[in-house]
Amino acid sequence: GHQIPMIDAARVFASHGAKSTILATPSNALHFQNSITRDQQTGLPVAIHTFSADIPDTDMSAVGPFIDSSALLEPLRQLLLRHPPDCIVVDMFHRWAPDIVDELGIARIVFTGHGCFPRCVTENIINHVTLENLSSDLEPFVVPNLPHHIEMTRSQVPIFLRSPSPFPDRMRQLEEKSFGIVTNSFYDLEPDYADYLKKGTKAWIIGPVSLCNRTAEDKTERGKTPTIDEQKCLNWLNSKKPNSVLYVSFGSLARLPSEQLKEIAYGLEASEQSFIWVVRNIHNNPSENKENGSGNFLPEGFEQRMKEKDKGLVLRGWAPQLLILEHVAIKGFMTHCGWNSTLESVCAGVPMITWPLSAEQFSNEKLITEVLKIGVQVGSREWLSWNSEWKELVGREKVESAVKKLMVESEEAEEMRTRVKEIAEKARRAVEEGGTSYADAEALIQEIKGRRLARQD
Repeated sequence: GHQIPMIDAARVFASHGAKSTILATPSNALHFQNSITRDQQTGLPVAIHTFSADIPDTDMSAVGPFIDSSALLEPLRQLLLRHPPDCIVVDMFHRWAPDIVDELGIARIVFTGHGCFPRCVTENIINHVTLENLSSDLEPFVVPNLPHHIEMTRSQVPIFLRSPSPFPDRMRQLEEKSFGIVTNSFYDLEPDYADYLKKGTKAWIIGPVSLCNRTAEDKTERGKTPTIDEQKCLNWLNSKKPNSVLYVSFGSLARLPSEQLKEIAYGLEASEQSFIWVVRNIHNNPSENKENGSGNFLPEGFEQRMKEKDKGLVLRGWAPQLLILEHVAIKGFMTHCGWNSTLESVCAGVPMITWPLSAEQFSNEKLITEVLKIGVQVGSREWLSWNSEWKELVGREKVESAVKKLMVESEEAEEMRTRVKEIAEKARRAVEEGGTSYADAEALIQEIKGRRLARQD
């Protein structure tokens, strides 16, 4: 969720002429080596530096963001001493890196991994809402000081905000000592909240960075080489009418229990809409969690019925999401509201069924459904960490209802599609020369250049 847009951000900076080097362990570098090689062949000044083989080589995409990275400290120090950059961009989860970067006097920029709106929501909850005073986890409260009326419940707020936790303070300290922050968004998506962010923070809004992927190869391999039959997937979509298929995916980290997957299956079947469903992880059932396996987590005969009716395609593994979303057959996207997926859906002009699970996803849902009005809520109410036990299932009736509301022709559904296509056009303009994101990326590079010249003087 963070690695993919950071790679794209490096490529964006390189497209502006800034020499960009991506630091990674060997296994993680494999996920994006091909796209960087293609960039180099076109003359872009972008490279990869992999840490030596004696560094513990953990595939971040497999375990989530919280790993012991202490072994990287000294190699990072030595690298920066040998080849001091003008600036280093660190992810918000790389809390082990800033001390070394600051000690060496290198400008440090924090990549946040989310948009402006959820940041504003979180800050105002921390500063102005006493969650302990609510009568229950499901009692709604208004998030104050926002341009829009936004209500949430304690159950939708991250665990670390519900009770004393060092996490928010650590994030604040990480940014306070930095040169500024880089945000993967664009001004016209959330103008009120972009202004809000820039009033209190030195920030550059440079997205959607996914739009730097212009070729079919880049879109196919973005993040990881697909483990599904890409051509099978696209051939199936090619056989469908335009605007007729729902794409269903819950991201790379979410682990849904088999009981929830069955409710989704029954809901999709009852909706009688065509769908393509990517299933990656099954919670607490390793025997069913083989990407190339055929676990019995779906209702008996479900896949065969969908095949016979030519209604649905179930895929297991890593799918080329950009290619799927941009396909003419796709009409809607059932998503966990991760920021990458949200932006990718917006850029493809595809409205969403929102099913937030974790991180800032419940805030993203509010942006999608209540501010932008380009999505339908399925009714998820419970915030979960990526490996938590589920307490509440979303029933098949809610799944069916949300799918029909988005996919069946109606004035409301048509208005959502019109709005999201208008926003998609604004996203494309933002990253082109003269656009707001293009200008912010250029401004950041010029400021870094100015800092170098000032130090030389």
